[in-house]
Amino acid sequence: MTHDPKQDPAQVPMLATPTGETDPYGWVERSVWTKRMVGCLRQGGPEGGKWYSLHDKVFATKTLEAGFARVLANAGAPGVDGVTVEAFEKHLAAEIHRLQTAWCAGTYRPDAVKRAWIAKPGSTEQRPLGIPTVRDRVVQSALRLVLEPIFESDFHEHSYGFRPGRSAQQAAGVVLGHLKAGRLVVVDADLRGYFDSIPHARLLDAVRQRVTDGRVLDLIDLFLKAGVMEDARLTTPEAGTPQGGVISPLLANIYLDALDQRLASAGRTMVRYADDFVILCHSHDEAAHALADVHAWTAEAGLTLHPTKTQIVDLGLPGTWFDFLGFRFKRSDLPDGTLRILRLIRDKSLDRARDAIRAATPRNAGDALETIILRVNRWARGWFGYFRSIHRSCHHLLDTMIRRRLRSILSRRVGRERWGRGLAHQIWPNAFFARHDLFSLEQAHVGYLHSYSGNR
Repeated sequence: MTHDPKQDPAQVPMLATPTGETDPYGWVERSVWTKRMVGCLRQGGPEGGKWYSLHDKVFATKTLEAGFARVLANAGAPGVDGVTVEAFEKHLAAEIHRLQTAWCAGTYRPDAVKRAWIAKPGSTEQRPLGIPTVRDRVVQSALRLVLEPIFESDFHEHSYGFRPGRSAQQAAGVVLGHLKAGRLVVVDADLRGYFDSIPHARLLDAVRQRVTDGRVLDLIDLFLKAGVMEDARLTTPEAGTPQGGVISPLLANIYLDALDQRLASAGRTMVRYADDFVILCHSHDEAAHALADVHAWTAEAGLTLHPTKTQIVDLGLPGTWFDFLGFRFKRSDLPDGTLRILRLIRDKSLDRARDAIRAATPRNAGDALETIILRVNRWARGWFGYFRSIHRSCHHLLDTMIRRRLRSILSRRVGRERWGRGLAHQIWPNAFFARHDLFSLEQAHVGYLHSYSGNR
């Protein structure tokens, strides 16, 4: 079977490389990274490749101010001390001075993180979230501003999660490209409780490969061992880096980079987004060997693959599929036998979209139609920003649901709750909602495809 991309123009892959800055270090914080320091980065770092003196950069006034700017942009809830981002901002100069004084005196200690539980996407399970205090988030942001450029130069190109200029959409596009190139046997891997199980000592050893400033290493260790406060009970973690910590995504990528490099050296084709990754192979034997490599590395690294969620999927078989980053990659050949891989939306992500539409369009809504449409549009535009590249059929499905819900509201208001879909559609056709500026996912998708084609 052969694949003809012209048969399925909606399946244009996302860009496979970061966009924006042509300068690989154009994203670094210039108030932290001087021209001389960036020049050192371009040369691979200082002699020996290791950075020896960085703690003064972390607690410099400009770095802490830049760190706070990022904390302010992300907002977020207060930590165990109850101090909000807005309250911290009112006394920013004094708070920064207090942090610097404590650091110079050797008395800075992170507060405990506040444990919260959030719903795990696509599951009935809950995920633990650790919320540091605002002052600790500022220090972590400053620390990340200093460390991230150092490690970015080492990270493998197939890693996309929590990295500047990279996105889940790019990762999904690269996966689709590999599938269409014939790598149809996929290792779909799931690390069990990754963020909560990273061994502290081994993580610090990984950081030490590039950073040997003892005070910076001690600072990271303090954050790793900060207590966790839940229901007035304080515990000390023995492993892991809390999800919710500003520095955690970078540390998580640093630890998994060894797996990236190992698989790349073995010639494996991998796409990773944080702790979610797939390995794309040409045969089942290749996939089995790749999975064995991952098992061996995780055992050495003190991590565990989820026994039931980790699997090998063969898209060489018609109708097969796997999920990755909220997308569903499914084989759906054309009638003439031409290979076609669709990028859809996984069932649980689709269910959440439907729930969001229902929440925005309650049948007894008393708001003006314009207000309801504004509410729907806010959700739709945000949703489209992530799922814009999925097959047009998914956009059509949700557009239809939105208009049906709006027609139901309008029918109820004229006392005709039981009007059938046909009659309501005649009274309030699609053009009616277009005139009221209802955002159309399907039309936006067409515009996205045209924009992509025009930039090729």
